[in-house]
Amino acid sequence: MPELRSLVTKVRSKNAGPFWLTIDIFCGSNDAYKQVCSGLGTSHVAGVFKADTQTIKRFDIPDLNVVKFSLPRPTVQGAIGDRDMHGASWAALIGELVI
Repeated sequence: MPELRSLVTKVRSKNAGPFWLTIDIFCGSNDAYKQVCSGLGTSHVAGVFKADTQTIKRFDIPDLNVVKFSLPRPTVQGAIGDRDMHGASWAALIGELVI
């Protein structure tokens, strides 16, 4: 079973304000999009971030072959415990998921 990053064109994460994080998965093709949609559940993402599935928002955008997740940041941006001020490093964790 392949890692997500080997199936898609790009996985990107970034801040969506100081309290939210957004992860964009650019699939590149319709086949990859269908595989990601069926193989990557909200529970997978919740497991990586140790988040409640009820707080994660998922957006499937078939016209763009993009799957997007938005979730509360583990710590507020810029707080003492914030290890990623821009939210960019979270993409690597999602890219390693096997689907």
